[in-house]
Parts: sequence; structure tokens; C-alpha cells
Amino acid sequence: MRAALLSTTSVSTASVSTASVSTAAPVAASTVTATAPVAFHRLAVERTYPTELSAAVARGAVIVDIRSNAERAAQGTLPGALAISADLVAERLDPSGPGRLALAVDRDVEWILVSSDGASSHGVVTELHAQGLRRVTHLVGGYDAIRAARLVGAVAEAQHVAQDVARVTAH
Repeated sequence: MRAALLSTTSVSTASVSTASVSTAAPVAASTVTATAPVAFHRLAVERTYPTELSAAVARGAVIVDIRSNAERAAQGTLPGALAISADLVAERLDPSGPGRLALAVDRDVEWILVSSDGASSHGVVTELHAQGLRRVTHLVGGYDAIRAARLVGAVAEAQHVAQDVARVTAH
């Protein structure tokens, strides 16, 4: 499932005493002092794994392909995903913005961002969380993982795709 968020914690400096035990002769205890604190940081974003993609699409998640046109041309398209460049995603998914998508009805829409390898979508998700969008995740491994798992067609089964097809064919 998606990775859980960990609370931010800092481990303080501590002195630790150790002593060697020997049967021959006693050895003096030594003291080791840690000088730098160790910080635990919360995971920046939640993740969706390729094996969860079909279930996410079935429950209504909207897949957003943030790869560049050049990357899509080189790697292949993701049928059913919304193709939005990474620099426009924040504007398009913001339900209160003038450039929002029709699907961006509120801050609880489930969005899954797909980049080429999963790395660049991580930063975009962090930005969207800061904007107040609560249900945005990124796909671990990106398009490469979808292709490797042979799940490229899974996104085409999304509810919004079926609705769009119905609207277009009704005319």
C-alpha cells in the first residue's frame, strides 16, 4: 500500500560507555560520544505502486502523465491518462484556480502523477500537497514501471475516459 508518513523526530546527542570483557586482563572502559544529531524526516509524499494502478483507476483515480512531449514520443503514450506538462499541473489540478480542469472539482480528487521514471513526479506531488491537494500520489517507477508490468492499457479503463468517450460519441 502507500507508504505511511513518519513524524519528524530528532535523536539527541548521547554518550555511550562500552567495556571489553576479557579473561586475561581487565581493559579500561572507553567512552564514545556522538557529536551530530540524527534526524528522521517524514516521507515527503505518498506513493502508488504499479500493482495498485488498476484498483486505483477502478475507484476513480485520475492518472496524470507529466512527461514532456519528447518523452512521450520516445517512450510511448499512456492511453487514458491526462497529458499535462509538469509546469502546468499545479494550475490545472487546483480546484479554485481559473485554469483548472473540469475533473478538479475539489481538493479530495485522487490524482496519480506519472513521470518517466517516478523521480520528477515526486517533487511535483510535494508542491501539490503544499497547495492543499490531499490525495495526490506519484507512481513508483513511473512510466517505465507501468510498461515493465505490462499495465499500459489499465489506465484506459478509467471512469473519466469512459465518460469522455460517451460525450464524444453522443454527437
